[in-house]
Amino acid sequence: MDQQKQYQALTDEYQGLQTELTTIVTARQKLESQHTENKSEFAGLADDAVIYKLVGPVLLKQDTSEAKSTVDGRLDYIEKEIKRVETNIKDVQVRSEGKKTEIMQMQSQMQRPAVQG
Repeated sequence: MDQQKQYQALTDEYQGLQTELTTIVTARQKLESQHTENKSEFAGLADDAVIYKLVGPVLLKQDTSEAKSTVDGRLDYIEKEIKRVETNIKDVQVRSEGKKTEIMQMQSQMQRPAVQG
């Protein structure tokens, strides 16, 4: 494969990684938003407040401790997902930096013959 095609392949891979990174960061932001929303769900709620749960088209009264337990479970899940996504972000960043380095090295190799010639 000639250098120009290799260079194009590397830049395509790099752009793909950048797109993937953008998608993952957006997913993380969505998780953060859900986390904040769930965390504040019971913040201003009085201990004797009446809580309802939507089951199909019907609102059913729900025990406060059961509702808090459900939200706590949801928060745990979201926190685990955030950690998983952060690990994924770091992985894609490392791979992206590797491709960037390869591209820079190839650029310098492609410029050398032009300078010498």
